[in-house]
Amino acid sequence: MAHKIAIIEDDPAILQMYRLKFEAEGFTVKTATNGALGLELLKDFQPDVVLLDMMMPQMGGAEMLTKFRQTDHGKTTKVFLFTNIGAEEVPPEMKKLNVSGLILKAYHTPAQVVEKIQSVLS
Repeated sequence: MAHKIAIIEDDPAILQMYRLKFEAEGFTVKTATNGALGLELLKDFQPDVVLLDMMMPQMGGAEMLTKFRQTDHGKTTKVFLFTNIGAEEVPPEMKKLNVSGLILKAYHTPAQVVEKIQSVLS
């Protein structure tokens, strides 16, 4: 069975690049361009992993993750912050929300991100 990943990211070029890379590696991929759409997506999709951008319009990553963690599926889903803000800039409340890791977009290639996610799921 293919692993399922949700990518919540407001930059269309980044979103498309990662969607294509994960699909090429056999993942089932669903995407959303902001936190509000991401929450709607996660209600039915129930992925194994979420890549979550922090800075998005309408609803940012911190607010979306807080709401997602209040759902049954959201309590146990692996969520990686997918951002360009440094670890020291991550809001302190994020550490309480069981984040699986921080992936800095500027320092990782799509292949490295896929490899990291695959290692967490295996």
